[in-house]
Amino acid sequence: MAGYKTKLMQAAAAAREGALAPYSEFKVGAALLSRSGKIISGANVESASYGLTCCAERVALFRALTSGERSFRAIAVVARCAGGPMPCGACRQLLAEYAPDAKVFVADSRALDRIREFTVRKLLPSAFVTVP
Repeated sequence: MAGYKTKLMQAAAAAREGALAPYSEFKVGAALLSRSGKIISGANVESASYGLTCCAERVALFRALTSGERSFRAIAVVARCAGGPMPCGACRQLLAEYAPDAKVFVADSRALDRIREFTVRKLLPSAFVTVP
């Protein structure tokens, strides 16, 4: 298990380098691990119209979903901040819908070995989801 956490953190850190954050300068990288073993990454992209900004977690999730992945084991999120960045409410909602069983790993980009671990259900215990 520790091996895939390390790979996921490294992929998130590499993705962070591609972030476009000209307004906040807060660069975030995310990497999603599918059940098939693929790692799909994403970085945040900001807009002058802040509501159009997209978080790294959603970029990674959308890339994974649009490439056919539908089942996920974990997501890593990395930024330069103490304790690592926590997913926002919109990211939590989408993860609850599309990756409800995933583990969530967060870390400061300067300390990738200090990982905090959560579950999507713990981060959003009463998610609004479609009833099957």
